Amino acid sequence: MATYVNSAFNEFNTNTVNLDPTRTNKAISSRDWLFSQLNNLDGKEDLNFPFKYEEKNIKYGSFARKTKIRELDDVDIMFCMTGDGATYLKNQNVYTIYTPNAGQRLKNLSDNGILNSKRIVNKLKTSLSNIPHYNEADLHSKGEAVTLNLQSYEWVFDIVPCFYTDTELYLIPDTNGNWKATDPRIDQNLVSTTNQNCDGKALQLIRILKYWNRHNSSYTISSYLYEQIILNFINSKNELNQWIDFNIKDFFNYLSTNIHYTVNDPKGIQGNLNNLTYLERQSISQKAAWAFDRSKEAIYFETTEKNQEKSINKWREIFGNKFPSYE
Repeated sequence: MATYVNSAFNEFNTNTVNLDPTRTNKAISSRDWLFSQLNNLDGKEDLNFPFKYEEKNIKYGSFARKTKIRELDDVDIMFCMTGDGATYLKNQNVYTIYTPNAGQRLKNLSDNGILNSKRIVNKLKTSLSNIPHYNEADLHSKGEAVTLNLQSYEWVFDIVPCFYTDTELYLIPDTNGNWKATDPRIDQNLVSTTNQNCDGKALQLIRILKYWNRHNSSYTISSYLYEQIILNFINSKNELNQWIDFNIKDFFNYLSTNIHYTVNDPKGIQGNLNNLTYLERQSISQKAAWAFDRSKEAIYFETTEKNQEKSINKWREIFGNKFPSYE
């Protein structure tokens, strides 16, 4: 319960939107331990695992970018291996890794001199099952990643094997046994730079808007696309308002229009991220316009009528019953 709009938002963010700091610290610790185990795989002679490229391992995804909201359900990492003499060619957006001149460990996972990404993923899965702490864990592969589910944690680890290229891109498995390019460092840098340019106000705005998208929008936009839309909104402004509710109002107005437009991949790899249908865009636009109108009312109640109760109740209409009620 809250007496003032600002305290209501602070309480909502702390108790409902943001990750629990104790679980965050535990996840960071367990992620670091997982990296240490992955980095030891190539030293186990019985596994014959591809050689690691430890300094190019990456912590990525919304947890690494500090834009994840409750509950903590997954932690993403990319585990990098050396090319060990392999070469690659690109055909449109599909990469093929050739291993005739590579070391035996990569040759063992190849078909007719071509490194099979499915075999790499499965090799990672079976190798993890040989680690005592993980041998009874739920391990399964899903396309480009191995998912590690330990009963002691509420989150899963998604582990993506990868190679670092001479073009400074990463190659990760696709779903067809080939490889595709990515570079999550660009996403991380974009979020960090945007937050710094906004005096640290961007991260909390991203998280609370992601809560609205997940729980109260008419159609849930995929997390990565939605985050990029928010970043585009923030970077379209000279500066963010010091009050988060004003920024939320402005974003709803932005979303109602810009959901219809192209949203470019900041990495320059995927092109237009906005693959929503016309009906989905229309539904999102209408709900965003609805939220914009109510946020204007909420701010009017707070700033003009000086009525904190009416304003807080209006924000509860937008964010749902977990938003604090008036005390």
